[in-house]
Amino acid sequence: MPHPEFVGLVNTLQATAEAALGDLNAATASAARDGLLDQSRARQTAERSLKLLTMLAEKTRGNLDFTEADLLTGAIGSLRARLEEQPAPPTELPMFGGPNSGN
Repeated sequence: MPHPEFVGLVNTLQATAEAALGDLNAATASAARDGLLDQSRARQTAERSLKLLTMLAEKTRGNLDFTEADLLTGAIGSLRARLEEQPAPPTELPMFGGPNSGN
């Protein structure tokens, strides 16, 4: 039988990532679509949740029941796919010609 706190932890980390990417509810999806979310920060949040889930999978390997392992594997796969389909936001390049640029 799956441990309720483990299930809650996995679901919380997955929901955090989905909310950051605008997938969780209509309000965040609308804000993401309208360009009102900081895409760089949202992606960092989602990537951090994915890293935590991956670390959790590594540290608990062999100690989970089938339901827990399936839940964790599904959450990791879902977030990886979501991050792969969303291109990384462009990084800002330094402005040329500014007072500190030497131009």
